[in-house]
Amino acid sequence: MDLSAFGKLLLGIGALLVVVGTILILGGRLPGLSGLGRLPGDIFIKRDNFTFYFPITTSILISIILTVVMWLIFRR
Repeated sequence: MDLSAFGKLLLGIGALLVVVGTILILGGRLPGLSGLGRLPGDIFIKRDNFTFYFPITTSILISIILTVVMWLIFRR
């Protein structure tokens, strides 16, 4: 891989991170994304002095969406 292709790949990844970060920041305000992070299957445990949150379903959903997007971008 030459440096030009590597630079384009890094720019693409950076742009994707900016888009994903913006979506996560504005997620509560965008219609349809207000439930992101509170899906069935997300683990939330709250005790007196302890809170544990693991968004497993949300993580799987985001992973599937990103996999499809990357497949569409990089298919030959």
